[in-house]
Amino acid sequence: MTTPPPIRTVWVDGTWALVLAGGEGSRLHSLTTTASGIVVPKQFCSLGYGPSLLTQSLIRAGSVAPIIQTCAVVAARHQWWWDQPLRSLPKENVFVQPENRGTAHGVLLALLRLEARDPRANVLMLPADHYIRHEFLFSRSLREVAELSARTEDAVFLLGANPERADPELGYILPAIQRSSKPTGVLSFVERPDSSRLAELLKAGALWNMFIIAGCVQALLGLYERSHQSSVALMRAAVGGIKSRRPHTPSLAEVYQQLATVDFSRDLLEPQAPKLQVLSVPSCGWNDLGTPKRVIETLRTLPAEPKRVDAPPLSSAILSLADQYGRLTRENSVGLPS
Repeated sequence: MTTPPPIRTVWVDGTWALVLAGGEGSRLHSLTTTASGIVVPKQFCSLGYGPSLLTQSLIRAGSVAPIIQTCAVVAARHQWWWDQPLRSLPKENVFVQPENRGTAHGVLLALLRLEARDPRANVLMLPADHYIRHEFLFSRSLREVAELSARTEDAVFLLGANPERADPELGYILPAIQRSSKPTGVLSFVERPDSSRLAELLKAGALWNMFIIAGCVQALLGLYERSHQSSVALMRAAVGGIKSRRPHTPSLAEVYQQLATVDFSRDLLEPQAPKLQVLSVPSCGWNDLGTPKRVIETLRTLPAEPKRVDAPPLSSAILSLADQYGRLTRENSVGLPS
């Protein structure tokens, strides 16, 4: 009788948490531009007067991975902002993109770095621009999906939130089985549906797409095989994953100059929906802070919090979105929803 292979567990063999923090947050610029005209990417801002969204995401990642297995993808041009908040991570866990070429290439860079260090790595990806009202409930779902992916080496899992309202600005995942408490297949993705399509999606049990993804590194890299093999080969050579036979191996910066902008969700996940599984998350007060409207909605639900003027070391944030909203409201700024 053949002995079955050992089942990987989250803490014994290790899950790698990957925080995605390289974006520009362009849709939020009306709210993240300081009085002096400096645009601060949203992941380096706080909602109120506490830690930045990036720091909160790192804390959230701690529910599935130790600090030595927590990583972040960032942009080189943002170093002034991320240098201090990421000092708690090992330097080799900070994956710096020379340029922004879309989420797909930021994720690819991280996956190839992790593959070189741990070919059987289990990876949980977390964006750095989310708000969670009930962190304890949410952390249970993070651990659940990390454990699932650690035990299923050929599957890629997503987390989907049960909609708390009809929001046409969010992306939706249509699951194969409605209201399932277990992982189920993905029929399709729908981004920003119109009102009639949105009503159909909600009736069919669609979930909000949280863009939280878990899978072993090989399964995640497999998503690139369909149409991005050349990018994988170029970047793998640049990061040292393979020996190049060419006399000159391009640097990472040179590779990035050759890359087109590719979106992980639109260009990789959506065309390969049948390969994916989704797990629904209990209502936990999740919100994607992608637009001024959703930031302001979230600010209005927060409990009153006194401004901390005497304890700046507690805050890793460059900018408070609550302060920004207050300033812009006083100035009767146009372009922000009421």
